[in-house]
Amino acid sequence: MIRHATPADATELYRICLLTGDAGRDATALHADADLLGDVYVGPYLHVQPAVAAVAIDEDGSALGYVLGTPDTLAFAAACEAAWWPALRARHPPDPADAGRVRLPADQALVETVHRPPVPESDLVAAYSAHLHIDLLPQAQGRGLGRELIDWLLGQLAELGAQGVHLGVDPRNTSAIAFYERLGFTRWGSDPDAVTLVRPLG
Repeated sequence: MIRHATPADATELYRICLLTGDAGRDATALHADADLLGDVYVGPYLHVQPAVAAVAIDEDGSALGYVLGTPDTLAFAAACEAAWWPALRARHPPDPADAGRVRLPADQALVETVHRPPVPESDLVAAYSAHLHIDLLPQAQGRGLGRELIDWLLGQLAELGAQGVHLGVDPRNTSAIAFYERLGFTRWGSDPDAVTLVRPLG
C-alpha cells in the first residue's frame, strides 16, 4: 500500500534512509550521528513539501520505502534556506572542534552539505524543474513498489505543473541507474562523481 507521508513518518523514513544510504547499502557504520543523513535527505521534504511525499507500507504496517520530491527545485531550496537549514547549522558547526567531538568523514561531508547546499545547474532546472528522491529497503525491491512510488510521484508533480524531473544517483549504484533508465529516464551531463537522470513530464 502507498499513502501520503507526513512528518509523523520521520522516524521510519530516517531509518530507511540510513539503511540504504551507502549507494543502496546499509550506511549505519559510516555515521556516528544516525539522524544526520535523514536530516539532509528526508526531513526537508516532510516539513517543507509534505504534499509530494509518499511511503510504501507492508502488511504489518511497517514502512518499506518512500519517495520524496518537489515540483520546483529552486523554490524548494529557498524554503529550506529559510525554514530548515538554519536550525541544523546551529546544531552542527562546520568545524567539528566547535562541536566538541571528532566527526566521521561521512558525517562531516553531510555537515558541509548543510552549510553549503548544492546549487543545481540553471539549464538543468530550467528544463527539469522538479526533482525526486526514492529509497526502498532491500526486502522491498523487485516487487514493483519502486515503479509504483515513482509513478505516484510523477503524477503528483505533473498535476502541480512541473514539465520535467531530475534526480541524482551515486555512480556505484548501477542497479538503481538501470531501474531509472527502464522507467524512461536518460542521463544529463558528464559529471564522473554523480549521475544525473532526467525525464520530461506530461
